[in-house]
This record gives sequence, C-alpha cells and structure tokens, in this order.
Amino acid sequence: MDRARQMGRLVRRWVPTRALVVVGESPDAALEWREAVRKRAGVITRVRLDAALDAPAPPRTPKQNGRPRKKGRWLPTLAHLVASPTTPWKLVPVAPWYGQKARRVHITSATAVWSHSGLPPVPMRWVLIRDPAGTFVPRVLLATTRDLDPMPLLTWFIQPWRLETTVEEARAQLGLKTPRQWHNRRVSRTTPAVFGLYAIVTLAAAHLIGDQPAPVRTTAWYPKQQATLSDAMAWVPRSLWRADHVSLSGAQPEVVQIPWSLCERLTDARCYAA
Repeated sequence: MDRARQMGRLVRRWVPTRALVVVGESPDAALEWREAVRKRAGVITRVRLDAALDAPAPPRTPKQNGRPRKKGRWLPTLAHLVASPTTPWKLVPVAPWYGQKARRVHITSATAVWSHSGLPPVPMRWVLIRDPAGTFVPRVLLATTRDLDPMPLLTWFIQPWRLETTVEEARAQLGLKTPRQWHNRRVSRTTPAVFGLYAIVTLAAAHLIGDQPAPVRTTAWYPKQQATLSDAMAWVPRSLWRADHVSLSGAQPEVVQIPWSLCERLTDARCYAA
C-alpha cells in the first residue's frame, strides 16, 4: 500500500494537469488513496451491498450552533435497491467484459456520502450492476468523483482485468517472481524477458490457430471453456515437433523405430507437462 501511494504521488507530480483515476479492489484503501494524492485523483473500487451510505449534509441554518454536520441521514442499503421493484434499471452494453467481447447488463447509479473510521466523509458516486440473465450476483462500484459518468466508470474498472490475468498466468506458467534474485540488474533483465516470452507464445499460438476453434484441454477438477496460456504453451512446441519435421528412421542400426501413436503420446505428455 505504501508503494502504491508513492507511485500515485509520482504520477501526480509528473502529470499535474491530467485527470488521474486509480482502480483498486480494496474499498478501505480508496479513501487512503484519495488522501495520498491530495484529493486530486479519482478512485474506483468495489464495495459491499450492505455498505453504509449517507445523504449529503444539509445546509446550515442561520445562527445554528454546534459543529457543521459532515453527512446527512442514512440511505437504504444497495441490497435493498436490488430487491426493490421500483429501482430504475438501465440496460447498457459493456465491451469488453472479462474475456468476452461484449455483455449487456442492468445498471443504476446515484450519489451519496461514504465515510470510514478515522477518515473524513467523501462525496462519491456508486453504480449498481445486475445481470439480466442472473449468471453473477449484483456488484457495486464506487467512485470518489461524483460527476463521473457511470459508463466510463464501469469500463475503467474492467480494463485492468487483462493485466491482472497476464501477471497471474506469467507467474503460474513462466515463473514470474519465482526465481530468487538479489542483483538489481538481474531482476531488470528477467522480468522483461518473461513478459517477452509471454508475448511470443501468445502471438505464435494465435497464428497457429487462425480462424479455427482453439483446442482446450480440461480436467475433472478444472473445467474451462476458453483457452489459457497453458494451452498455448502446448500448441507452440507441438507445431515444432510435428511429424513432417521429425524423422524416426535412420541409417544407423542402433536407431529403434517406434509407432507414431506412441510418439504422439510422448509429445503430448511433454507439451502438457507443466
């Protein structure tokens, strides 16, 4: 979290005139992020359906005593809005949507005041998302910029999903962050090399597949509908070890010929060894 705040301050210092939007997963960190960049950046995050939201503080009346109020009355929870038949939903297309080209979802949005212990209340905009088909539970996005339009808010929150997926697959399949390296130059060389290998494998697999449906290998404990990096890492070496590139016969008497079915099984086991 400290490194993230430091990065936000640096970006704000480098580009002071541009609007800065930070997307995160932790709702508690959203207010800290906003304070870290001195209220000059918008923060988008997820929040629970039972989050406590309040109306803005009412204006002070003439000669009113006491400290000014920071927030107004409690608002109904977002879970109540999901169940209410009077909630105004709007059907909108969102593209891309978590690995899909497009998705149509119901959204509704409004403004409120969000507060957390130890931090000042912040005016914010929330967006409630519901799937018409009911394939996922309703979700709530929160932005600390009240005048932000709901559609860019939703699009910006989904965009980092591709980056997160890339980093996770690079860690699982290519060993990113696994080697123990102590020299700064070695770290600076290894990480770009891993991401370069990721790009080469992805582009080679896309060229091999073309317009054909991608072959996807599934297991009993991990059913999947779309190809992943592990599938691509098997397709690329298989294309290099095809039968028309390898000869099992030779003039030397010590060479033993094996059936092609066994050769294919050995190749398959080697390609999917990871």
